[in-house]
Amino acid sequence: MKLDRYDLKILEILSRDGRITKSKLAEAINLSVSPCWERVRRLEKTGVIEGYSARINPHALVKRTPVWVQIELKQHNAESFACFEALVHDTPEVTECVAVGGGVDYLLKVEADSVDAYQRLIDEWLTSDAGIERYFTYIVTKTVKRPAPGLRQGDLRAY
Repeated sequence: MKLDRYDLKILEILSRDGRITKSKLAEAINLSVSPCWERVRRLEKTGVIEGYSARINPHALVKRTPVWVQIELKQHNAESFACFEALVHDTPEVTECVAVGGGVDYLLKVEADSVDAYQRLIDEWLTSDAGIERYFTYIVTKTVKRPAPGLRQGDLRAY
């Protein structure tokens, strides 16, 4: 699918404000409402826009203790990675997980009710067949920067 400058601007705006009105969006990209909205529908239909959601501040609801964890697995094969990744998917306290290159295999963000609850989770994982060789825990003392929602100016280029 070819995207032009109008499509890219629509994506940039909607990634920051999914609740913008049709008329405000059209005004922001200098198109009339009907052609602008046709473009949005096309972007939705082709799967470029997957959906709309609200960013919920979990700390406004429940106080959690954020912990970053480096995980190194005992075995480095597809079966071990799949087993550990399945465990991560089934653990709601894990809010982010990335596989990384270097000295460790995974970097996880865990949001537990407390440090004690986090340690109980890790103890469970260590006695399971998750295949963890070692782990390194980093308790978050302060959030310096959170990822900005949406796309940044210049992230997308027209084809």
